[in-house]
Amino acid sequence: MISKLPKWIEYGAFVLAFVAGCINAIGLLGFEHQAVSHVSGTATLFGTSMLSGSFDDMLHLAGVLFSFFLGAGLSGYLLHGTQLKLRRRYDIALAAESLLIFASFYLLSEGSFYGHFTASLACGMQNALATTYSGAIVRTTHLTGIFTDLGIMFGSVMRGKAFDKRKAILFGLIIAGFVTGGASGAYLFTLLQFQALLVPAVICLALAVLYRVYYRRSGQHK
Repeated sequence: MISKLPKWIEYGAFVLAFVAGCINAIGLLGFEHQAVSHVSGTATLFGTSMLSGSFDDMLHLAGVLFSFFLGAGLSGYLLHGTQLKLRRRYDIALAAESLLIFASFYLLSEGSFYGHFTASLACGMQNALATTYSGAIVRTTHLTGIFTDLGIMFGSVMRGKAFDKRKAILFGLIIAGFVTGGASGAYLFTLLQFQALLVPAVICLALAVLYRVYYRRSGQHK
């Protein structure tokens, strides 16, 4: 049951959504106005580029899409599944995500478009960290599914079904984290340009350390 899961899950979801919102805002402002934390918009651009864009544009967009896919695959390889469980090595995945964001900062600062790929790779990894949360499909890098699930929940309540307060709180925190991250990323980009990526990179690294400490203290590593 979702009510029996620890509170750190909500906090972690908020922070991860904040990171994704921050990266996405920086992407929209600095990566040639291109989102990197979700693939729907990129796939649409890829489709339109088949008619109006150059082959280089198509190749670049295909690279961003494949990078997200590759990141999700890497996360699946490291974590051996999609359901959230404390025993899984989320610290390794978060540390890898942090390194990828640091790599994006370096590459983009040097004017290399490969930074788009590493940023998308990082977001793909994050989105696959814990896609299933006690029966709820959770995505922290985009909000389409979250708003859909909230709509389904409220529709069910109208039919007389019990309202799952904790699941609604979780979804609300993800929305708040993503929006707050987007605002923060936009503000930081106006001040720091691509150095703004250092903020989500450090946050992911800090999360990895905090998770490792929590995991060790829980005794489940023995």
